[in-house]
Amino acid sequence: MKTILAWHFVGDTLRNGQPVPKDGVWLYYDGPLPLIMCERGLHASEHPLDALRYATGPILCRVKIGGAIVRIASHKDKLVATRRLILRRMDTTTLCRIFARRCAIDVIDKWNAPPVVRQYLETGDESLRAAARAAARAAARAAARDAARAAAWDAALAAARDAARDAAWDAARDAAWDAAWEKYRGWFLAMVNEAFGVTQ
Repeated sequence: MKTILAWHFVGDTLRNGQPVPKDGVWLYYDGPLPLIMCERGLHASEHPLDALRYATGPILCRVKIGGAIVRIASHKDKLVATRRLILRRMDTTTLCRIFARRCAIDVIDKWNAPPVVRQYLETGDESLRAAARAAARAAARAAARDAARAAAWDAALAAARDAARDAAWDAARDAAWDAAWEKYRGWFLAMVNEAFGVTQ
């Protein structure tokens, strides 16, 4: 039987309220067929950052999926199958916080971050988290006020913009986003692999 190694996040229970199986115990989907992505079957993702998008809790499981396996082009970030086995699990709360801070530090030059925000992001000192959150919210409100003032001017300029230039800008922005996303996927995968002792 073909199996695929993947990742799956769980909380205290499965999404349907059933208990999370013990490591090494196959969970079988016994509902109606065919399998339908997001509706019927047991889901998992081949990349842990994709699995994080669907997390119902902080416990990341290294899983093996098998039986009937369905992939569809519109959902490249997950698979659905009739069998899933947890090989190992780990609470990734701390790992996810470290990852989030690392991503935030990567783009901190894009805004005028208050010193306490930078200090929290660089150190992870939990005693600074509330102050950093308050400072970031205040900075965001100030930026929103500035953006609202600029919006009228931007609207006037938008009518005068050249469509080709807009298309080029959109393509450049999309390419930059794709490059950043791939970088962050690499970071998260490396962090998870190290935490789980995966050497691939």
